[in-house]
Amino acid sequence: MIRAVVFDVGECLVDETREYGTWADWLGVPRHTFHAMFGGVIAQGRDYRETFQAFRPGFDLYEEREKRAAAGQPESFGEEDLYEDVRPTLGQLRADGLWLGIAGNQTVRAGGLLRELFSGDVDLIGTSDDWGASKPDPEFFKRVAEAVPFEVREILYVGDRCDNDIRPAVQAGMHTALVHRGPWATIQWDSTEARELPTFRVEDLLELSDRVRTFNASAH
Repeated sequence: MIRAVVFDVGECLVDETREYGTWADWLGVPRHTFHAMFGGVIAQGRDYRETFQAFRPGFDLYEEREKRAAAGQPESFGEEDLYEDVRPTLGQLRADGLWLGIAGNQTVRAGGLLRELFSGDVDLIGTSDDWGASKPDPEFFKRVAEAVPFEVREILYVGDRCDNDIRPAVQAGMHTALVHRGPWATIQWDSTEARELPTFRVEDLLELSDRVRTFNASAH
């Protein structure tokens, strides 16, 4: 049975459109050009951070985050950046009696923002900076499993990427749900991996409550 649901952050809970737009502005690149290059990079299966290198060779993302913060333009997201289905989904899953978590590749600053947004709504908020391990490293999912008070096979990890979320979570022994939104899921959706690996494929997070309930009923 599925007893815990753990969510990725970017393009699962948080729409990152505005944030990537601010990176284009920081680089002095038209947003349309930045987004086009971003899509091309991930469509080729390359690390999204190579997008920044295309416009500024030698670009160090962590260093530039610090520069942005010092310039009064820190990376940020808030309630207005959450996908519309996030709040009702968390409420429904909580009402269903499920243990809830949020865990993604995020900075310490982003972890603080998540705690402000979701304090009291979930049982766990963990980030790669907190744990010193980033997806798709198996150590990240080991940390998730250690933080959840159930067996690893009772965890459903929800994400938007086959490479960073679904594949390593499956390898860790978890159930998975692939949500169809954001650039990665849009590009990967019709791949063999996206069709065959996830326990569930959903267009909207609001589908999760019924899908989990049906799955658990069949597990009895």
